[in-house]
Amino acid sequence: MTVNLQVADGVATFRLDRPPMNALDVATQDRLRELAGEVTRRDDVRAVVVWGGEKVFAAGADIKEMRDMDHAAMVARSRDLQDAFTAVARIPKPVVAAVTGYALGGGCELALCADFRIAAENAKLGQPEILLGLIPGAGGTQRLARLVGPSRAKDLIFTGRQVKADEAAAIGLVDRVVPAEEVYEQAHAWAAKLAKGPAMALRAAKEAVDAGLETDLDTGLAIERNWFAGLFATEDREIGMRSFVEDGPGKARFS
Repeated sequence: MTVNLQVADGVATFRLDRPPMNALDVATQDRLRELAGEVTRRDDVRAVVVWGGEKVFAAGADIKEMRDMDHAAMVARSRDLQDAFTAVARIPKPVVAAVTGYALGGGCELALCADFRIAAENAKLGQPEILLGLIPGAGGTQRLARLVGPSRAKDLIFTGRQVKADEAAAIGLVDRVVPAEEVYEQAHAWAAKLAKGPAMALRAAKEAVDAGLETDLDTGLAIERNWFAGLFATEDREIGMRSFVEDGPGKARFS
């Protein structure tokens, strides 16, 4: 398998395993979509970590495979490419990317699909497709601009330059920079902490934020309002409020 699935303590880990650089070929893309659907359905999975291993996250798409595709072939494939990444972005549970080494092109786009990105001090991120006479095709022009703003996104996309971890943190492309040997440990700890939280409220929060970014403020507020009211029908809301009244804040144990 080009992506392995491990589940422990309510956290699923997608471990990219296509050495030496975890190039994201068609089989890997399809496997990511398959696993995104699986962890969405599994009740024992409450959060997800996407990790490429100790040395590299993913250095991009498989250029040798892409080189053999003509226009007609890519027209047929491009929707499946985007759908695979969108499936990861739409996992209705917290997702963290543990980024070591290179996260370039499709690798960067995969990291963009996470809710939170923890990067190693030696990490390098970028969208170098312009150097191939292309543009990002797995969501980079859209998710990157929404994350770091259009000007910074255009800088990275127009030039194809790589940014080191410290600059990536400064522009908001990653959220935390840690020593390389701690990346997975910290990513798993972050995910495990959230895995103990109220599953429906976390899902509601993620969907409200993500859906709200795609629409106007009034529609976004309506989305928030509907999710907020709906959570009053959940057991987790009863547990949380009862614990707050009886024991004080932050002590609830959710089912």
